Amino acid sequence: MPGPDDTEAPQYRAARLRRALAEDTRTAELGVQVTVRGEHVYLSGSVPSRQRKEELDHVLHEKEPGTRVHNDVRVVEAGEPGEPEVIE
Repeated sequence: MPGPDDTEAPQYRAARLRRALAEDTRTAELGVQVTVRGEHVYLSGSVPSRQRKEELDHVLHEKEPGTRVHNDVRVVEAGEPGEPEVIE
C-alpha cells in the first residue's frame, strides 16, 4: 500500500493529498486546505455536512494508511433560504 514517502517534500505531499480529496467522488472538495508537518496532515476549511467531513478522513487513510490526520474542517450546513428581501 502506498504510504508517505520520506523523500517527498511536504508541499508536494500536501498537493497530492489535496488532489485526492478533490478527485474522489465521496469528497470532491476543492476548498479544503491540506498542510503537512512530518507524519501529520492538517485539514482546514469548511464542508456542507458532517458526513463529508468524515469522508475526508476515510479518503486520506485509504491513500496513506497510518497517517495522523488532524481534521479541523468546519461543518457549514446550508439551510432553506429565508424570505426574499423587499427593496423599495
